[in-house]
Amino acid sequence: KNEITFVSNPKYLKYIQSTHAGAIVLSPDAPSTAIPTVLTENPYLIFAQVIALFYQPPTPIPGIHPTAIVADTAILGENYSIGANTVIGEGVQLGDNAILYPNVTVYPHVKIGHYFIAHAHSVVREYCQIGDRVILQNGAVIGSDGFGFAPQADATYYKMSQSGIVVLENDVEVGANACIDRATVGETRIGQGTKLDNLVQVGHGSLVGRHTI
Repeated sequence: KNEITFVSNPKYLKYIQSTHAGAIVLSPDAPSTAIPTVLTENPYLIFAQVIALFYQPPTPIPGIHPTAIVADTAILGENYSIGANTVIGEGVQLGDNAILYPNVTVYPHVKIGHYFIAHAHSVVREYCQIGDRVILQNGAVIGSDGFGFAPQADATYYKMSQSGIVVLENDVEVGANACIDRATVGETRIGQGTKLDNLVQVGHGSLVGRHTI
């Protein structure tokens, strides 16, 4: 009785009559019920917003933790939270309202926009560019070397320098332990609004479009 539920998939409509929930989110064409109901064309979206009303994540501690290392040449915006053992390299540019949880590493000369969130153990490699409202889940690696090896006459391989970068446009989210490789030359680009799940690998030089799942 103290819970709220929703139905967005028609195959679950048959359970409306048997639920004991105190309230329910339904589409206008759903069967009627005596349960207090929120009617909407998009029950899944509304339920997602309901979760945000009830779940409050811990508030990050503002400022720079004493164990963090921030290069003197790094430029930080306002209202940041830099967690324990986090490292921010030379020449980094970090926008306003950034949250870097413990053990995050940002290599030199990275450019990051506003409202950046980097969860513990995520890494952003040198020269990469990140837009606004980007989220990196735990262990995500942005800009690791692409898999480039030139075969040689003696059957060994010459490691190609990965001189390119990774660009994450605005509103991108990268899942836990996902890897986006830097380009050999040029860039690997992830378009605005794209969401990558855990353990996804994007190879060097790839282009992923906007709002891709």
